[in-house]
Amino acid sequence: METINLKFSGHESFHCRPFWLKKGFDFVKSEQQFTDKAGIDLGVGKNMVGSIRFWLKAFDIVDDNNELTTLANKIFDDENGWDPFLEDEATLWLLHYKLSSKQFSTIYHLIFSDLRKIRPEFTKNHFLSKVKEIDAKQSDSIVAKDFSVFTRTYFAKPSKDKEESFSGLFTDLGLLAEIGKDSQENTLYHINNVKQSSIPWQIILFCILENDNYGNSISFNSLFTDNKGVGNIFAFNQQELENKLIEVSDNEKNIIYKNDAGVKELQFKTNKPNGLEILNKYYNEK
Repeated sequence: METINLKFSGHESFHCRPFWLKKGFDFVKSEQQFTDKAGIDLGVGKNMVGSIRFWLKAFDIVDDNNELTTLANKIFDDENGWDPFLEDEATLWLLHYKLSSKQFSTIYHLIFSDLRKIRPEFTKNHFLSKVKEIDAKQSDSIVAKDFSVFTRTYFAKPSKDKEESFSGLFTDLGLLAEIGKDSQENTLYHINNVKQSSIPWQIILFCILENDNYGNSISFNSLFTDNKGVGNIFAFNQQELENKLIEVSDNEKNIIYKNDAGVKELQFKTNKPNGLEILNKYYNEK
């Protein structure tokens, strides 16, 4: 069983607004510091400053030394960035992968790689119970705040509070839906990737290449079921994942998807390609 280091809170109960990552990137790029006066330069309140700093780490925009990552520069740089203002939905899928796989904020990994498989329909209480199974000492109130931030990140809901009515960063991905109430009138949620076929194969290949545990031959089962695999993080069904792997092999001459006698695997005939070069080609062609 996977060992999970649980990490909750740190976001000041604010979900990541669509423009925060760019704001934070520019702030760090200009070598400014997250001090008490940072809110003036960022144009947000004091509590939001801490939240932006948290999300920069959660999305792997900055590393453990608070330095901008290579991928962050590739995406957000004003002069040469691929998609500084997140206008391409492919970039949102890429950031969704980073948020879940990095596990700086546990809830995203736990829901996409674990809870949704054992409970296709789940409530906040189901998530709280799952956390208690792993660590009974976790605070229900803190974990509940994380769940609220999670739902606001993936699901838009009108609010009387103007700040809270902003759409979450991943609303357009359509991954989270409210599907009714349970017998105790708790809101039921369901994760279903309704846009599986629209995810660019280059994004899928990049995410596969990011996993250092994979060799030159990767079984379909690993890609579908691994906790950091694309199957879980993108909530693929088996057929759609297989379609994407076929698409990868159709477009990359050194990659083969084999399905022989029930043995399915992705194979790299030579050295693996560079993931950033794959993405660079995608964005340049766009």
